[in-house]
Amino acid sequence: MASSGAESTSRRSVHRSLGGGAVADVLLWRRRNVAVAAAVGSTAMWVLFELTGYNFLSVMANAFLLLVCILFFWAKSASLLNRPLPPLPNLEVSDAFVEKAAKEANQWVNRVLGIAHDIAIKRDRNLFLRVILVLWLVSYVGSFFNFLTLLYIGTMALLVVPAMYEKHQDKVDEKVVLAHRQLSRHFDSFVTRTEQPRKEKKTE
Repeated sequence: MASSGAESTSRRSVHRSLGGGAVADVLLWRRRNVAVAAAVGSTAMWVLFELTGYNFLSVMANAFLLLVCILFFWAKSASLLNRPLPPLPNLEVSDAFVEKAAKEANQWVNRVLGIAHDIAIKRDRNLFLRVILVLWLVSYVGSFFNFLTLLYIGTMALLVVPAMYEKHQDKVDEKVVLAHRQLSRHFDSFVTRTEQPRKEKKTE
């Protein structure tokens, strides 16, 4: 019973860390139909644009053209035949959604600007080296794939990694802690070696 309670608490924490809403339910496969639809749709889009060679802009333009024509002739025929109009929802974005999106974007922008400030003004060497490492990794991985493939890999990772982490959280946390200690040790030794020549020059 205690193990079951701990496991449920662990799962709730993962769900909460992902936002605790509908998106978290999809990423953790609690809404299995939506998660399957997202995986199948992403795969179909990647196959359509990557393997068949179709252009994204032309396909989207043709799809919207077809949709607009269908809705237009549907509405015309409905008025002539006294049939109901197309069941379209209210096509507008709510103020609450815009405010929430703007707040999230503001937090991310301020975080990036804070990192840039710490590197440029405070001359944080550790943060500078971490940013350089991350950017180099992104550039290195990006050299093997195009943007569409990277987007597809990222989407599939979002649908797989959180669910797998929730299932094996204890084992993953243990491995991550060990790996973090090893990396921190190597990183600190690297920073120490880079700072030694500067200290020697100052003493001279």
